Amino acid sequence: MDMFVPVLQGFGTVLEPGNLLYCFIGVLVGMLIGVLPGLGPAATMAILLPMTFGIEPVTAIIMLAGIFYGAQYGGTITSVLLRLPGEASAVVTVFDGFQMAKQGRAGAALGVAAIGSFIGGTASILGLTFLAPLIAGFALDFGPPEYAALALLGVTLVATISSGNKLKALIAASIGVFLAMVGRDVFTGTERFTFDNLSLSDGIDFVTVAMGLFGLGEILYNLEERHKAMAAPKKVKNVWPTRGDLKQSAPAIGRGSVLGFLLGILPGGGATISSLAAYGVEKKVAKDPSRFGKGAIEGVAGPESANNAAATSSFIPLLSLGIPANATMALMFGALLIQGITPGPLLVTEEPELFWGVVNSMYIGNILLLIMAIPLIGVFVKILSVRPAILAPITVLITLIGAYTIKNSVFDVGLVVLFGVIGYLMKKAGFEPGPLVLAFVLAELLESSVRRSLILFEGDLGGVFTRPITLTLLVVFLVVILLPIIRKVLGRSKTKSQEKELVS
Repeated sequence: MDMFVPVLQGFGTVLEPGNLLYCFIGVLVGMLIGVLPGLGPAATMAILLPMTFGIEPVTAIIMLAGIFYGAQYGGTITSVLLRLPGEASAVVTVFDGFQMAKQGRAGAALGVAAIGSFIGGTASILGLTFLAPLIAGFALDFGPPEYAALALLGVTLVATISSGNKLKALIAASIGVFLAMVGRDVFTGTERFTFDNLSLSDGIDFVTVAMGLFGLGEILYNLEERHKAMAAPKKVKNVWPTRGDLKQSAPAIGRGSVLGFLLGILPGGGATISSLAAYGVEKKVAKDPSRFGKGAIEGVAGPESANNAAATSSFIPLLSLGIPANATMALMFGALLIQGITPGPLLVTEEPELFWGVVNSMYIGNILLLIMAIPLIGVFVKILSVRPAILAPITVLITLIGAYTIKNSVFDVGLVVLFGVIGYLMKKAGFEPGPLVLAFVLAELLESSVRRSLILFEGDLGGVFTRPITLTLLVVFLVVILLPIIRKVLGRSKTKSQEKELVS
C-alpha cells in the first residue's frame, strides 16, 4: 500500500488550482496548434519554452505535457475535414477520415477519434504508472558506462528506426553532437569551437536550437507550402458516433492502445510510427480489407488510439531512464533541465511530487481532452480559415521575443534566426531536425559518461566486459548498426541468384 501513497499525493499536486489551470491551458493550446497544419507539438513547445522560466517546475512540465497529447487529437481535425494532417501522427487518419467526411460522417469520425484518443491515452497512463517506477528501480544499477551505452543506443535507434532517409538522419545526429561540443569543456575548462566569441563560451543554449529548428524553421517551411487559404466546411453534423460505430471501432481502439503503448516506449518509436503500425494491423485483421481507404471507421479508431497511447508511453524512458525517445521528448528533457531537474531513475524518489504530479496530470488532461474535443469543433473549423500569411508573422514575433528573454541577448536572437534558416534548408533537403535535436540533448550525457567510464576503467576499455548491462546495450547497438547492412547484402545476393536462375 505504501507505493500508492506518492501516487495519491500526485493527485493532490495536480488538483491544485494553479496546476489544474495550466493543465487546461496546455491541452487547449495543444489542440489549437494541432489544428494548424505543420505547426505541431514540438514547434509549439519550443516557442513556449521561455514562458516556463518563471513557472514552478511541476506546473511547467504539466503544461508542456498537455500541449503534447492535446496536439495529437488536434491534428485529426484537419485530417478528417481537409485531407491535410495537422500533425505527422495524423497522416494515416487522412485515408479513411476524409472519406467518411465526404460521405457526411465527419462528426462520427471526429467523435470516434476523440473516444479512441481518450481510451488509448488513459490505458497508456495506467501502464506508465506501474511500469516507470519498476524501470527506474532497475536503472539505479546504472553507472557511467551504462549511461554511455544507453545514450549511444538512443541516438542510433532514433536515426535508424525513424522514418525517412537513414543516412540523412545519422548526418543530422552527428551535427547535433558537434553543436553540443561548442563551449567550455566541463572537465578541463578549455574552450572548444568558440572562435574567441565570448557569447559562445558557455555553449549553445538548447532553447535557442529548439526555437530555431522547430519554431522558426517550421514556420518558414509551412509558409512556403501553404501559400493558399484552405476551404474548411462550415458545419459538422452528428458529432457523436452511433452505437454501431462504437461497437465496430471498439476492437480497433483496444489493439491500437496496446500497440501504441509498446511502440511509444522504444527510442525512435513515437506517435507517428505507432499510428502507421496500427493502421496496418487493422487492415490485416479486417474481414474485408478493401473497405480501408473508402471510409472504414476502424481506420480512424485504431491509429488515433495508438498515437495518443504512444505519446503518453514515450514519457517512460524519459522519466525513468533520462533518455528521450523522440524529438518532442527531447524538448521535454530540455525543459526539465532548464528547471534544474535531471530526468532519470532518481527522479521517482528525489522528486516524487513532480514525477507523480506530471503522470497524474495526464489522467485529468485526457478527461479535459474528451470534454472539450467535440464542443470545440466549430471553433477549430473557424481557425482553419485564418490565412497563414496572417498567422506566421505573429508566431515569428512571439518566437523572437521569447529568444531575447532567455538571456536578454541579441546574439541569441541571431542564433535563433540562423537555426531557423538551417531548419528550413534541412526540411527542403529532406533532413528531419528531430535526430539533430535529440543528439544535441544526449551528447552531453554521452560525452561525460564516456569520459567518466575511462577514468573508472583507468583507460582500459576491456573494463566494459566486466559490466553485463553495458555489454548487452553495446551488443544491441551493434545489431542496430549491422542489421540494415546485412539485410542489404542478403537482398543483393538473393537478387543475383534469381537473375542466374532466369539466365539458366
